[in-house]
Amino acid sequence: MKDFDSAEQSKIEFVRQKFLETSKSFGFNFMAPSPLELVSVIEAKSGPVIRDEIYFFKDKGDREIALRFDFTVGLTRYVVEQKSLKMPAKISAFGGVWRYDEPQKGRYRYFHQWDLEIYGKPSLESDAEIIEFTSKFFSKLHLQNITIDISHRKLVESVVGKIFGTTDPQTIGDIFRAIDKIQKKKKDEIISEYTQKGYSQEKMEQILEFSKIKGSPEQVESAFDVSGIPAWAELKELFSSLKNRGVANICINFGIVRGLDYYSGVVFEAFDSSTSFGALVGGGRYDSLPKAFGREDIGATGVAGGVERIILSLEAQGLQTIESTVPISVLFVNEEMARPAMSIASKLREQGLTVEIDLLGRAFKKQIENASNSKFAVIVAPKEYSENKIIVKNMSDGKETITQIESLFSNTKSLFTL
Repeated sequence: MKDFDSAEQSKIEFVRQKFLETSKSFGFNFMAPSPLELVSVIEAKSGPVIRDEIYFFKDKGDREIALRFDFTVGLTRYVVEQKSLKMPAKISAFGGVWRYDEPQKGRYRYFHQWDLEIYGKPSLESDAEIIEFTSKFFSKLHLQNITIDISHRKLVESVVGKIFGTTDPQTIGDIFRAIDKIQKKKKDEIISEYTQKGYSQEKMEQILEFSKIKGSPEQVESAFDVSGIPAWAELKELFSSLKNRGVANICINFGIVRGLDYYSGVVFEAFDSSTSFGALVGGGRYDSLPKAFGREDIGATGVAGGVERIILSLEAQGLQTIESTVPISVLFVNEEMARPAMSIASKLREQGLTVEIDLLGRAFKKQIENASNSKFAVIVAPKEYSENKIIVKNMSDGKETITQIESLFSNTKSLFTL
C-alpha cells in the first residue's frame, strides 16, 4: 500500500477540485459509496475471477467482504435499491480504491479514481454526455495530446463471431481479452499465448489486424467493409453527436473493447499520446449490470479515470498540479512581539490566506531562514507596532513596505500580489 504525503495529497486535491467543478457544470450529483462491498455483489459485475484482483476477507458475521474495487459496483447497487430515484440519475464520485495488482509506475494497490455514471433509459446521447465530459475535464486541466478512442462491443463481437465461426460466449470473451492486451503486449506474444490455448494462428492474425483499424468514420469505411455489421450506424451517430458537441479529439478504434465482460455497447478509452502510461480513462455502456442486480428497466453508462496517472501526465507536460497559493510568513522581531504576531496571523487566515508563524519562539534570524519558501513576510517590530504599523516584505526581491495594520486586513489582495 502507498502512503500519500502532503505534496502528493495536494496534487490529488487539485485534480479532485477540477473534477468537481466539471461534473457540477454537467449536472452530476456527487456522492460517496461505501468502501466495503459483499464479494457476491462485486462478482455480479465481474464474475468469480475478480477474486484474484481484490482484497477480501470474512467479517465477524462470517460474510465475505471486499474493499472497494471501483465505484461502478457501489453506485449501481445504490441506484438499484432506490426505487423512487428519478431517472435519468447522474452521479459522480471520487476517492480511493484497492486492487491486488503488481505495483508499478502509475499503478498501485491503493490509488484514487474519479467516476461518473448515468442511469436510466439507454440513450446514445447519454454515452455522448459521458465522453464529452471526459474531453472537457482534460481541457480544464489544460492537458494536451489527449485522444479519446471509441468503439462498440457488439460490432467487435460480430466480427469475432464471423472470423472464428462461433457465438460461444467463452470464445468471444477470450478473444476480447486478447484484443485488450494489444496495448500492453507484442502481437507475437499474444498469438503465441492463444495458439497454445488452441486458437488458430491465422484467425488470431486476422482479428489482431482488425483491431488495428482506427480513424474517422470515412477512414474506417475505406479500410474495412462495415456493411451489414451491427452497431456501425450507432457508432457513426455517436461520432456525429460528439462533433456536434464540439468534441474534436475523438477517433474510432476497433482495438478498444474494455476487458471486463459486463460492457454491452459503446466503449472508449482516453490516452495521452505524448506518454506511455496507458489509458488514463476508460468507460462505456453496461446495461447488463443493473439487470444483474435485479433492475430490468434501467440501463447504465459511465467512465472512470485514474488520478495518479493523470497527475503523471500533468507533470510530464510541465503543467500545474496544485492550486496556486501565496504562502505568507508572519515574523516577530522579539519575544514581546510574539503575541500580537499570533493575532495578526489568525486574522490573515480568516481572510483565506495560507499563513505560517513560528511556534517555538525562535530568534528572528532563524524565522527569516525558515520563511524562505514564502512569497511574503509580515514583520511585527516594536517601533512600527507602537505606531500601529507592520512591515510587509516581498521575499523575492527584498522590497519592504510599511503599512497600517488595518490596511493589512482591508487590502490583502493588493499587498500580497506578485
